[in-house]
Amino acid sequence: MDERDYMSDRMTRDVHLSGKDLMAMVQLRPQDVGSYAIVPGPKERLDSVVKKMENPVKNFSFMEYNMFTGNINGTKVTAINGGRFGADTAITTEILCNAQVKALIRIGSCGCLRKDMKIGDFIVATGCVRGDGVSPYYVDNKFVTLPDAELTKKLTVIAKNTAAMGGFAVHEGKVWSTDAILRETKEVVNGVIDQGAIGVDMVSSTFLTIAQIYKIPAVSILAVSDNLITGQMGFITPDYYMAEGMLIQMALELVKQLEGK
Repeated sequence: MDERDYMSDRMTRDVHLSGKDLMAMVQLRPQDVGSYAIVPGPKERLDSVVKKMENPVKNFSFMEYNMFTGNINGTKVTAINGGRFGADTAITTEILCNAQVKALIRIGSCGCLRKDMKIGDFIVATGCVRGDGVSPYYVDNKFVTLPDAELTKKLTVIAKNTAAMGGFAVHEGKVWSTDAILRETKEVVNGVIDQGAIGVDMVSSTFLTIAQIYKIPAVSILAVSDNLITGQMGFITPDYYMAEGMLIQMALELVKQLEGK
């Protein structure tokens, strides 16, 4: 029988890998980033943001994440493809928070949970129904995940003005974040609707929870890509692509207003 001391295999450090460790790994310093970070999910949307920058500098490329910093309308702005799922979103959000960014702006996509919404509409998250697998490692079930109130108020006004130009509407409400996109059954979906959710994504609850813990103002706005109530799918429709472009306009206008320009 093996008589070795199993207690010697116990971990004694508080955490194996921290957000500060991640910063060191990618050789990122607080002075390297802008005051504001725009955080899309896919690389393609990131590329569209980078095209708006003057003299963009690539801060790092790590796994599938790429971060750039440059000037937009005279303001130093950072952009990173923050991930499509809760687990990778946690990595990039930890990096941004430890880099001491002043505000985080998530521009993503979502399904909607009301039949009066259409493809290309927008949802501004006012809270979250946390169905992701990451946030429970940060907070308990009683924690209420919220975006920054002032940022949300400013962004909502901007979004409504911008969306109206394309004939789209802006909705405000809770977003349910889930890791199991293929298990959005009617029992589960109706349950989160009963909790006040009007949209579903895979990121917002992780993103906003971590930002909230670090006390960094954050907001999430999402373009509607499909409707779980009617069954409509719209990822490849012109309305959805138009809305994606508007997301970037909204984020840049928010930065401009925050800078008082």
